[in-house]
Parts: sequence; structure tokens; C-alpha cells
Amino acid sequence: MSSRVERRSSRSSVHGRHDDPAREGGDEWEVRPGGMLVQTRASSEAEHRNQAQASNIRVKVKHGPSCHEVLISPRASFEELKKKLAEPTGLHHEDQKLIYKKKERGSKQYLDVAGVKDGSKIVLVEDVLGRERRCLEMLKKVKIEEASKTLEGNSSELDRMSEKVLALKKVASEGGKVESMDVEKFTNALMKLYIKLDSLVVQGELNSQKRLQVRKIQEHIEMLDALKLKSPLGQATKPTNTKQAKKKRVRFEGLTPGTHQTPRNSDPVVVTTRWETFE
Repeated sequence: MSSRVERRSSRSSVHGRHDDPAREGGDEWEVRPGGMLVQTRASSEAEHRNQAQASNIRVKVKHGPSCHEVLISPRASFEELKKKLAEPTGLHHEDQKLIYKKKERGSKQYLDVAGVKDGSKIVLVEDVLGRERRCLEMLKKVKIEEASKTLEGNSSELDRMSEKVLALKKVASEGGKVESMDVEKFTNALMKLYIKLDSLVVQGELNSQKRLQVRKIQEHIEMLDALKLKSPLGQATKPTNTKQAKKKRVRFEGLTPGTHQTPRNSDPVVVTTRWETFE
């Protein structure tokens, strides 16, 4: 009987300990807005920041005659250190070389793994080849952007030209008359676009766009050439005076000896030109 009482008392004591968590270990508890009872945080965010600042190290970086002190976490990479040095040194982080213990350190290496400690000295030198590579990459990007804009402008202009060429083809197919000046004008405009595309040096996706535009230009030029051959084109020459043409023909026939026969029922031809004779 006594053993049963002891068991019940032990169970009640265990349950009591779980029902009142604030009694355990002296931990502080707080009630959230939803009514949930949770343990308070051991430290605030400000304390975390203070701990992080306390764990930072100061490294001395020598760059030429200058020396810079940088506060940084020992678990940071050399690339992060380069980015911190970009502003005081005026060097892009990709143009820097960091040398620690007579060895160049890669950007992906970590300071603590390399043995960098508080007060360690690091030498910074300019990476001339890296700067040239970066400049070439920048020029390449600029050229790609310019080529992309040129192709975009050519595409819109080519669409407008396509509408005009197809309109000419429709007129010719319906038996209408196509002016030769229009055909020449559109052909010259398409050739200018072709020359502009030919001067572009592109790769990848831009090269595919260039090929499509060149093929489209060639198709339109061939279409215009076919209109020249098959369709009746209007000539843009000045109209000739038929009366003047007849006069010239009659005068020429009158001045040719032994070949002219006066047609029947026609007026006689009077030659008014006076010829001078030289002895």
C-alpha cells in the first residue's frame, strides 16, 4: 500500500514539473501574442552583433607606400577582403592580388584557413593581366549590346520594307503597273541594310538573328528582280514630242541623196539648210 502511494506522489511531482516550465532551471519565459508560452531568447540581436564585432580581426594591408587597416571576420574569404580594399586603394577587386606569407592567395580561400590572424600583414599588388582581361570583357559586352541594338533596329526597318515589297508584288499579281523607280528605291534600301549586317561580327544567338535577317533581305531582293522581269514597269523618262520626232526624221530623209522617194499624195519637202562650198 505504501509503495502505491510513493508511485502516485512521484508521478504527480513529475507532472507538476512539466506543467510549470517556468520553475525549471530558473529560465525566463514569455507569452507570445498567440497565447503560446516560450522561453525568452538568451541574447538579443544587438548582443549578436557585438559578439560578431568582438570576434573580428584587424589585418594590415600594404599597398605601395600606403598601409591600410581592415576590420574583417576571420571566416571571410580573400575576395571579401579585396572588396573592402577597393574603395581605399582605388583598385577594382578583380584587379587585385593579395600575397600572404610570400604566396598569392586565391579569392575563394578563407582567411582563417590560410592562417590570417589579428595583426597579420598582407601585401596588395595590382594584377595588370587581370585588369586587361576585365577591360576586354567590358569591351566585348559593349560590342554585344551595340550589335543587339543594331539588329533590333534593322528588324523593325526590315519589317516596314517587307510590307512595301509585298504591296508591290500584290499590285503586279493583280495586273497593275509597278513603277521602276519604286523597285529601284526599295532594292537600294535593302542593299544598305545588307551592307550594315555584313559589317556586324556576332556570335551565338545574335548570329542566328543576323542570318535570318540576311536571308529575308535576299528573298525580298529576288522578289524585286522578278518584278522587273515579269511585270510591266512604268518608265520614269520624260515624254517625247511626237511632232518634233517626225520633223527630225523628215529632214534626215531629205538630206540623204538618192535614197528618198516622195510618197504619193504628200506635200513636197522643202530643204532650208544652206551649205557652204570650199574650193
